Amino acid sequence: MMGATAIGMDAGTDTATDGAAAGSAPTDMAPATRAQCEAALRAVEAAIPAAGAAPPIELLFQRAALLQQLGDETRSRSAYLETLARDPDHPGALCNLGREMMRTRHYAAARMLLLRAVEKHPDDRDSRVALGMLLVQTGDPAAARTAFAQVLERHPEDAIAHTGMAFALTRLGDPERAAEHRRRGFQNRSIIEQPYRGDGEAVRVLMLASANEANAPLERFLDEHTFQVWIAVTEFQDPRQALPDHDLVVNAAGDVDADAAAVRGAITLAARTDAPVINAPQAVARTGRCDNWHRLQGVDGVLTPHAQTLPRAVLEGGDAVAALARHGLSFPLLLRSPGYHGGDHFARVDRPDELPAIVAALPGAQLIAIEFLDLRDADGKNRKYRVMMVDGRLYPLHLAIGHRWKLHYRSADMADNAAHRAEDARFLADMAGVLGPRAMQALSDVQAALGLDYGGIDFAVAPDGRVVVFEANATMIVPPPDADPRWDYRRPAVARIDAAVRRMLLERAGRREPAAT
Repeated sequence: MMGATAIGMDAGTDTATDGAAAGSAPTDMAPATRAQCEAALRAVEAAIPAAGAAPPIELLFQRAALLQQLGDETRSRSAYLETLARDPDHPGALCNLGREMMRTRHYAAARMLLLRAVEKHPDDRDSRVALGMLLVQTGDPAAARTAFAQVLERHPEDAIAHTGMAFALTRLGDPERAAEHRRRGFQNRSIIEQPYRGDGEAVRVLMLASANEANAPLERFLDEHTFQVWIAVTEFQDPRQALPDHDLVVNAAGDVDADAAAVRGAITLAARTDAPVINAPQAVARTGRCDNWHRLQGVDGVLTPHAQTLPRAVLEGGDAVAALARHGLSFPLLLRSPGYHGGDHFARVDRPDELPAIVAALPGAQLIAIEFLDLRDADGKNRKYRVMMVDGRLYPLHLAIGHRWKLHYRSADMADNAAHRAEDARFLADMAGVLGPRAMQALSDVQAALGLDYGGIDFAVAPDGRVVVFEANATMIVPPPDADPRWDYRRPAVARIDAAVRRMLLERAGRREPAAT
């Protein structure tokens, strides 16, 4: 999901020569042009040798920051390390390098740098905001809440800190307070320009996004050397505000269960442009969990668990068991709060007497009750497949195998089980051979029913060969495998998906792949 990385992250306030931003370009400000950065870098690099054997530390820092602005990751990191070798506590170098480590998913290094920055410079707003965003991304929303609260004590109107606090509170299951911080974070910055670092003519993209974390993870395909991106936060759009010129609309507001208002806003915004649209908001609006159950249960070869959205008050009442029965639901069943992913706020209820405590622990005014299907194979293990839908084609992403009913690839029994990885590899190499023609036809029919240009399907295969669809929507992620050689077999499958998405984006915008990327 898009979340903090795309519309919440803010850069430092340090400045480099000729006014170029010293950190990664602020996502809520117009970035310096490439020509300005290149001119500034030439001036700095000319000044460094002229300064003698020990140039001023700020010259070294400015060089690092400008290289980062220009997207030269290798030289930028080296320059930041050179700065820190001279001054291990330099606030800008610690903060900017920490952000760069976070952007490239080197979370342990980012945490070390940002914690040192906050320790040595407790009043530095930028480092504390960056640390808060890192804590949100790495699954520690309580600590993130503390970091953002400390910023807001000193800067009560800080929009980025309010945005980060909204992310943290959402993950902590406090949607009401999150909504207020979200409003204060986005009410005056509903169109956010992202940096463009390319040399040629950019592909101009208007990305429609939710201020919540209910976004399709499409920003990682929009590299800043090819695409110039403006993010339009759909819930806070002023219809009188002119839209930036654009070649393509990419709708990332992808989770109608989490943020129906964002999807409605995306529909309104998309109606204001004649540009091609990736993931039409009208199609996204029909991909809620319960909507999918009603729509897909009629697809031949597909089995969908019965799902029903119910008010919390119904499930808290003394008639809860009878109410569930009236909707065709019995125990064991699953309960989840709408809009959460990755297994968050999702529980199995085995007996009626467990219901009150589990309902009390789940956030939200409504909860989704879902039929539990025991889909263990003969070896007692669950198998959950994910295929990605890109521009009308299906691509295998992974097969997760494990004993848990709540199965996700990173928590499944894969890393230490060579047999499971071998089965995953067979699926990636020969999806049709592993699944069989009936399942392949069913998946193709699901894709056609959803009408999404980008999305994913999480499913199992029932003993009778039917595809059991757990989830199918636009918010599925395609995470790059870790560097561990055990995952080398997965890299070609991810590369195929990445290439397919990039090809779709360029073709829809009327462009071709540059000769050299």
